[in-house]
Parts: sequence; C-alpha cells; structure tokens
Amino acid sequence: MKVLVVGTGAREHAIADALKDDVELYCYMSKINPGMSKISEFKQGDEGEVEKVANYAVENDIDIAFIGPEAPLEKGIVDELEKNGIKCVGPTQSAARIETDKSFMRKLFEDYNIEGSLVYKVFEKSEDVSKFLDEFDRDVVVKPVGLTGGKGVKIVGDHLKDNEEAKLYSCEVIDNAMGGFAQVIIEERLIGEEFTIQAFCDGENLAPMPAAQDHPHAFEGDTGAITGGMGSYSDVGGLLPFLTQKDYDDAVNIMKNTLKAIAKEAEPYKGILYGQFMLTADGPKLIEYNARFGDPEAMNVLPLLKTPLVDVCKAIVDGNIDKVEFYDKASVCKYIVPDGYPETEHAGEIITVDEEAIENMGAKVFYAAVSQEDDGIHLSGSRALGIVASGDTIEEAEKIAEKACEHVKGNVYHRTDVGTSELVNKRVEHMKELLN
Repeated sequence: MKVLVVGTGAREHAIADALKDDVELYCYMSKINPGMSKISEFKQGDEGEVEKVANYAVENDIDIAFIGPEAPLEKGIVDELEKNGIKCVGPTQSAARIETDKSFMRKLFEDYNIEGSLVYKVFEKSEDVSKFLDEFDRDVVVKPVGLTGGKGVKIVGDHLKDNEEAKLYSCEVIDNAMGGFAQVIIEERLIGEEFTIQAFCDGENLAPMPAAQDHPHAFEGDTGAITGGMGSYSDVGGLLPFLTQKDYDDAVNIMKNTLKAIAKEAEPYKGILYGQFMLTADGPKLIEYNARFGDPEAMNVLPLLKTPLVDVCKAIVDGNIDKVEFYDKASVCKYIVPDGYPETEHAGEIITVDEEAIENMGAKVFYAAVSQEDDGIHLSGSRALGIVASGDTIEEAEKIAEKACEHVKGNVYHRTDVGTSELVNKRVEHMKELLN
C-alpha cells in the first residue's frame, strides 16, 4: 500500500515513523525534514498548493493520504485529493471548520447542547467588545477566530494585565483581521489544568488515545510567551496523575457528541480530532478543537501505538474504526528550540544531532522546523526537534529524554522541567486545591 504523508514537522515525522515499516511511504514537505527524507520517497513543495499535492498523489498512485498540518485542511486539500480518487486521513474543508473557525465550533456546542462549553461572545466591532468587558466581572481569554499557529491566544492574568488590555488586544485582532477574520472571540478564563485527548475518527465513531499534557510556555516554571508547545507527557493507563477515569470518559463523550454534530452541520468527520480541555472543579470544559494531531502530543502517543497505524488508517477511510491498542507506558517529549525562542537570533545556524546515541538510550528524535542542507541541519526561527522517551513511569521516561537532549549541540534550549516529578506534582496539588 502506498501512503502519502503531507507536512514538514515533528508531528508529520512521528506519523511517517509509525507507518514506515508497513507501507510504501511518500512525503510532501515544504522543507526537507532530515528524518522523513531518510525513510520515504519525497517531494519538496508548498503543502498549501493543494492541486499540486493532488497531482503528486495521482502520479504516484497513492492509496491513502495522511494530512498533518491544519493550513492545507483549511484550503480544502482533502476535498481536492478525494476529487482525484485519493482516500484521506483528515477532514474535508467543511468539517475542518471545527478548528479553522472557532465561532463555528462554539456555535456547534450551543446549537446541539453539547456538555463542556463555556461563556463566550463573538465580536466584529471594538466598541461592542468594550461594552461587554465593562460589564463582565471575570478574567477573559481573547482569541482570533481563525488560525494563528497556536500563538494568537492571550489570557488575562497571564499575557494581559487586565480586561482593559484585553480590549486593546481585541481591537488589534479585529483591525488586522488576525487569522483571516475581522472578528474576535472573548471567552471566560477557566481555572484548572489543561489536558489533551486525541481520537481517530471514521465519520461516525471514534477511538480515543491516551491523554497528554502540553507545556505551551516558552520558559521553565510555566513562564514566558505561549508557543506551539515546549514538550508534553502521558502516563500509564492512558490517564494523567490529576485526571480520573470519569474525567477522561466525560471528555471523550463530549468529543463523541461533537462528532455527531459536525456530521449534521457540515460533513462526516474523518481523521484525527484533537480536544484541548481544561479540567475544572466542575469537570472537563472544552477549550478548543484541532482538526489534526497535536504537536507535540502526537509524539507522546504514536510511539506507544500497538495497533499498526496503517490498519488504523484503513479503518478511518473505510468507516469501521474500532478499538485501537496502545502499549501501557508513560512518555515524555522535550522540544529543542533555538536559544531565545520564540524571539531568536540563531535562525539559519547549524546544529548537530547524534541520532545513534539518542536511539541507543531508548529515545527517539522527531525533526520539526529545521532544514536538511548539503552542509548539515539548519535551524529556523521555530521549534527544531522533539526528543521522546517512554518508560514504566513518567519519571523514568523524563530522565531518559533529559539525558538524550545532551546529544543535540548548538545554540539551542529546552525546558528541563517538562515531565519532572516536581512539575507534575504541582499540577496534582493544584487540582486538589480546586476540588477542596
């Protein structure tokens, strides 16, 4: 079977790695990913030029295309591929609105009475934002309606001092049509612990994966700018140290109800549904959906996948997804980024990665926003690579991942606290305080 992975980053590298032993693997990537290029036939090109991707798939008799990033989904890459007879792991342009149009997502919850929603308003005029915030006596979150690469959300009490600053940022979002929409969403700020559940979806049914927790802040101790994600962990049993089975099941039920609503309101949703939740004192609340694997969370779950990914892909496109099995291990992912990220002076510099030493330690390397050139691996201004390890406990996996990071040399940085007992226990104690 010929499978095409579309995308360039660590998420796509993890997908390709999980497929490589069972398929004839092809990749379409905007930059030459050092890991993906070694295990596939590939073409370098813009993944957003969906007709060119479809032509490449047709020319190579691709059976299934697995779409990694969100931007091509927004442009209708699945619609174009399916028009050319290529089955896809990824939602159509209409169904992908669950991520690409946050107002669509919130209205879906409202119209179909889906549990786990929160107080929100969508605004097109700055004066209406000001009036609402003058009367709203709680901290808020400001979100562009469209895609901003995980960097457009700002939270009062974190990035914004108060609701007055929220007004100013809301004006900026509307005036600049940030994310492609001259609109802004204002949501109540939820207090709790964030977690992620990803699920394989066949249009009607879903198979959930182990929960994971991302660390979006750039620096140690959950400080600094919100980034695409500096690392993540998962635990044995598919849960997290602060997450009960009921919490997990309630979140999965929210996703199941969402899947039914998308089918009625748009089209049946096939692919990966990523639910970002906040565990509050009142149970899980949905922060947002992504229409694809998370990055870094894909790197936590895919190396633990026991059911061959190619079999899961077949079940998704054929509409008969069933239980998907994972090895009962914990995992920790640590992202290596250029020094100073997200503001860095080191884009374009060369780094060295001792893959053999990392793999001999029982860890894996997944390359992200780097480029393989004739003289070596070059940094960009974004995240460079993920180091992932698994173990019988989070602590064991963290120690392996941390040690493996020593084998990446250059002007780079990573959060040493991701997955440590100290930081995990901080999460557990935080939830205990909220529940008491």
